[in-house]
Parts: sequence; structure tokens; C-alpha cells
Amino acid sequence: MSHKGFGKLKKIGSVLLSSMVVMGLLAGCTGGKSAQQQEEKVLRIGVLYGSTDDSYFRQQYTDIFEYANSNITIEIVPAIDQNQYRYNDGSEPYVQPDYLESMKKIMTGSNPVDVVVADTSTLKQLIAENLLKQLDPLVQEDKFDTTDYVPSVIEGIKDLGDGNLYALTPSFSSSALFYNKKLFTDAGVTPPTDKMTWDEVFDKARLVAKGEGNDRIYGFAFNRYKGNDPYWDMQNNYLNTLQLKTFDDKAETMTVDTPQWTKVWETVSKLAKDEIIPNNNNMDYSEPWTAISSDLFLSGKVAMTVAESYYINEIADANNNVSKIKNFTAVDWDVVTVPVHPEKPDVGGNIWLNNTFSINSSAPNADSAWEFIKFINGEEFAKLKSRSNSYEMVSRKSYIQPKQGLDYNVQAFYLLKPIPPTDSKLDSLMMEKQGLYSVTNMGRNYFQEVLENKKTPAEALKAWSEKGNTMLQEIKLNPKTMFQEDGTPFVPEDTGNTGVIYN
Repeated sequence: MSHKGFGKLKKIGSVLLSSMVVMGLLAGCTGGKSAQQQEEKVLRIGVLYGSTDDSYFRQQYTDIFEYANSNITIEIVPAIDQNQYRYNDGSEPYVQPDYLESMKKIMTGSNPVDVVVADTSTLKQLIAENLLKQLDPLVQEDKFDTTDYVPSVIEGIKDLGDGNLYALTPSFSSSALFYNKKLFTDAGVTPPTDKMTWDEVFDKARLVAKGEGNDRIYGFAFNRYKGNDPYWDMQNNYLNTLQLKTFDDKAETMTVDTPQWTKVWETVSKLAKDEIIPNNNNMDYSEPWTAISSDLFLSGKVAMTVAESYYINEIADANNNVSKIKNFTAVDWDVVTVPVHPEKPDVGGNIWLNNTFSINSSAPNADSAWEFIKFINGEEFAKLKSRSNSYEMVSRKSYIQPKQGLDYNVQAFYLLKPIPPTDSKLDSLMMEKQGLYSVTNMGRNYFQEVLENKKTPAEALKAWSEKGNTMLQEIKLNPKTMFQEDGTPFVPEDTGNTGVIYN
């Protein structure tokens, strides 16, 4: 058989396989009942934000279900209509929307939504306010199988409801620690393993880092992009698991002048000064920007980095085109879990449950809502999405497989539990008092003084605490207070809006 003929057969086989999967999904949707004989219903699905073009959401979640249930019409209802921002000509300041309150509005009133799609922060608050239906009785009654769920996903959701299940999610996104096998072999260092502590990973980073100037190979990077900022990398990828707070829950007192904060700053600042991790101060930006040169891991400039699961596609694409890329050597790589802190050995910093599906306690069509949630969280749906979703991973373990036929430690992406979401009350506080962002950002100035050996970490944190307390007092006296880069306060003109961000 010719190669061309084989290609045709392969394509036909692929179409048949897809058709079989869809038919299985349709059978699961209808449960063997005639949809035509059922009552006509409108299932309203509330999402945090959207626009008149909801085609992507429909393609991802609702098209097959709606097709199989011709008596059900699905409406997508965004809590925040993003179309409103298209017509802002810049003369009016940007108003930060209150996602929680906006979602609550479409969940109540005369025409409430049935299904609620939210992130974990919003989900947690909706549970706390008893606005969602508990799913455990429905799971038990229908014997809906959750044993195949990734434990970190299902337990992460249960943690939001004090051990009870108020939502399910068909997919999640996650990160892992990517490492360059060759760099470890050349250095004679054993590669990292799952659930290593941050200190253990940093120790290995010191052993593999080498070279000077433009030839420097760093041991570790918090992210793969050239232009790393140690302060924000530390905030977003290291402190988040510890959940250290910058100020108290009332935003009245700084909480950074502590031994735990000091240890964090000592650790990260020393790594930056010793050039174990990249630092903006010592990076070479003279090289022309390319997809490879801007990527520290692909360019062989770093031995270990934290990256998302979809980064696998980028590595594979580069490796597959190695002959076409100037001065590029294919990367021999693998992954392990992101590092953990000893205080929380099973919690990872980079698992996101972006779309959780719940039932509104006031849902007019609660039964149909549950049928929909069961469907998109079922085995057949996971089978289909495991082949088509390149940016997220399906929540059922049986259908999580290495991408593109590669061989790597895929379980590294789901061994750890997600970090509990930030308190939505803090989000509301930050939105109400915009000056709080400046209080957090002020820490960067003091961290830079540590990098320049002008202050010790303890001295810098104490100075930040004192400056921050002064700023917090200004905000307490007037919540509209904003700050210049040096922390000098000013009160902007009253625009009549709330939640305004001034640039």
C-alpha cells in the first residue's frame, strides 16, 4: 500500500474513532430516553465573564450536550460583560469589576442561572454564603463515579467546602519542574525527584550552575522567560505556598517583619546574588530576540525551571524542528513536581481549577443542571477532551497520557494538592482600597536594596514594615489614597466610581 493510501485510511480511521466517541457521549447524554418527549427547558449557565461571542465556551462544554438533548436550550450568562470595555476611549478610568457581587446578582432575582461556572476564589465565597447546592447526595444517589478523579483536584475542591463537594471540574491546569537531563549528567549531579523541598532543589541548582558572563548557565529559574524579576518571582512562585501575608486582614498593620519572611528573603536574595537564579541586573539583552533566545530553558541557559503543562508542546515543537533553528540543540528533558515547603509537603504552588461547575441553590432547573454537570465530568467527555485540549489536563487520571507520544513523568502535574485560594474578602479589600497595591509593590524597592548589599534582609523587611504601616495609616484615614513610586501619598480626583485603578 502506498504512503498516500495509508494516509487516507488513517484519516478515515480517525474520523470513525471520533464519531464513535461522540456517539458514546450522545448515548450518555440521553440515557436512552427520547429527548423529543421531554419538557422544553432553558438551562442558564452563569460564567464570570464573557461577551456576545460565546462560541468558544459552547464548543468546549455545551454543544454536544445541547445537540443530544434537543428539548434543552442553553443560555450563557456572563456576570461581567466584557463588551463594555471595547468602547472605552481612555477618557474614563478603568473600573475594576467585582466578580463575586456580579455573579451573585445573576444567581438571584426573577430569572436566576442554574449552573455556576467560577474560579476557586469565587467558589469558596459562594459556598460560605450558602448559595450553592451540595453535590454529595446527588453523587451518591446516581452512583456517579469520582474514584478516577485526580486526588489533588477532587480533594482541592472538597477543601473549599469543609470536606463537602459543591462543584466538579472536567479539567485543570498545572505546572511542574522541568529539568535538562544533559546539564545534570555533565555536572555529575543526580536529577531532581518528585516532592523535593525548595531547599533541596536550590542545593542541586548550586551544583549544576556554571560559567561566567554571557556563557553563564543558571541552576534554577522561577519561570522560563528571559527578564526574570527575583522579587515578583519570589512573590508568585515561592511565597504563595506558604501563604505569607503582607498585612493583616483589616489592612491596618504590616506582617512582613518576621523570621519566616526574613528566611525567604535571605534564601532568594542569596540565590540571585550568587547567580544561581537569573537576575535582571546580570542578564545579557544584546542578543536578538527569538523564540529560543527569549526562553532560558530551550536556549540551555537554565538547568531547571517551573513551567505549565502546555510548555511540553513548545519543547516538542522546537525539538522537532531542530534542523531549521540556528544554534539550537534539542533539549533532553523530563519533569518532577514543583518543589514543596516542609511545612506543607503535599501542597504545590501551581495547580489551577479555572472552571468549576456548581448548581445554584435557587436553580429553577436543578435536575437538568446536574445532568449537564455529570455529562461534562463523565468518562466519555474526558476521553474526548484528552485528545483535543492542549492547554489543560482532564480531571480523570485514566485519560491523562503523555503528549505527542513522548515519555515523561506525567503524574508530576497532579501529585500535589492546589494551594487554597486567597480570601475573596482580601480581593474586595484590594479593589476598594487601590493604594494597597502600592504597599505590596513598595517591597520591591527594599528587596533591590538587599540585592545591592545596602541592607540585610532583616533590615529591609523592617524598613518596609515601617514604611508600609505609614502607608496603611494614610489609607485608613482616606481609602481613596494613592501613592507615587516613592510612597508619597496623594488623593486623586473623585470620579464618582468605585474600584478605580489609576495608572
